Amino acid sequence: MKTNTTKNKNTTKKKVTKTKSQNTRKSKSVVSRNSKGKIYIPKSRIILLCLGIITVCMLLLLITTMIENNSNKKFTQLLETESILYPENKTSEKKNESEKVTQKETVPEETKNTPEKKNETPKVENKTEKEVINISEDKKIPSKTESKQEDKNTAKTNQQEETKTPVKTEVQTETKTVSKTEPKIETKTEPVKSVTSTVSKVTDNTTSSQTQNKTTITGFNFPQAVNHAQLVFLFDDGGQSLSQVEQFLNLPFPITVAVLPKLAHSREVAEKVRKSGNEVMLHQPMQAINTAVNPGPGAILPGMSEGEIVSTLYNNLNEVGPVVGINNHEGSAITADAEKMETVLKTASRQGIFFLDSRTNKDTQVPYVCKELGYSYYERNGNFLDNTKTRENALSELRKNIDIANKTGVVIMIGHIWSADFLPQLLRDVYPELKAKGYTITTVSKCNGRK
Repeated sequence: MKTNTTKNKNTTKKKVTKTKSQNTRKSKSVVSRNSKGKIYIPKSRIILLCLGIITVCMLLLLITTMIENNSNKKFTQLLETESILYPENKTSEKKNESEKVTQKETVPEETKNTPEKKNETPKVENKTEKEVINISEDKKIPSKTESKQEDKNTAKTNQQEETKTPVKTEVQTETKTVSKTEPKIETKTEPVKSVTSTVSKVTDNTTSSQTQNKTTITGFNFPQAVNHAQLVFLFDDGGQSLSQVEQFLNLPFPITVAVLPKLAHSREVAEKVRKSGNEVMLHQPMQAINTAVNPGPGAILPGMSEGEIVSTLYNNLNEVGPVVGINNHEGSAITADAEKMETVLKTASRQGIFFLDSRTNKDTQVPYVCKELGYSYYERNGNFLDNTKTRENALSELRKNIDIANKTGVVIMIGHIWSADFLPQLLRDVYPELKAKGYTITTVSKCNGRK
């Protein structure tokens, strides 16, 4: 039995070795076949490689051409600048050319060439004239003394050449033309000086104007605006004069004008204000506490009924309107009457316009009535600008109003059209500094003062 097992083992070992040797032979044959076989590359890859090589070559050609063009341009620019800055080199070159011409023995060829050179010299003049104008002040231009010395030297050389050969007469003409061109260059340099002088004058004027603006802007020393505080200028009593209103309409900021009814120019003034792009309000006359004060035509009086108040308001609105709102003229007695103000506020609400309380009376009932009716309203929270009709008083009141604006965010201040002799000019003087300090000047309907 043992002998059989050993035989079986030996046979298996032989088989394993045979299979290994067979596998090794197969692998070698495979390797040899593969090594002898050809490598396959797809046509698409070959095309892509060719295209890539071509693009690289084209890019290299473009880069080289660009570099050559830039170098040529720089070289030409350098030559032009050298020719402009140092014209002496040109004269020396021309002298050398003239000497070469004298050395030639054939006279007819020189005579043929001389007229062409004469025609070429003006071209040089034009180039030099244009280039000298473009030269800045920092570049050097030959002085008059240098050009005179060059003329003398050229004349001496011409005299010496006349004694040698008869052909030198033509060369003299060439040198004379060159000497004539150089004084022209001097005449062209003079406008450059005039331009620089004008530029210096303009700069002086601009600096002087800037200094003047600084003095005007910093002349009033207003405080800096807090969160772009709003200033509202409302001018009452419009309708008496067209020329007075025009003074206010020429102001460089938006304003609101309240126009009185039943006056000679009420309708015209209202239309003029609207065309200027500014706001129009009805300045409704109302009875004051002092019965001796006449509020004027179209007024609301204490003895009127509700219907009479409504009819007067409609008549006045038809004359002055369309308007954005109503404010009271005088009216200290009417604004203190809650019933009368209720009818006024209801008619304004029906017309879609607001009411501004001028606060001519401490006991005004406008806030109470508006709260009961659920209406919003405006009120004057600043000082009157021109109760005392002077520039100094108006400026002091304006300072107080600016302080109110910085505290509350907005101030509605009232002036009058009859102060056209001083108030518009004051506001023009003040406006640049107010704008620089960050204040916002707006109208009643666009401000944040609605309550």
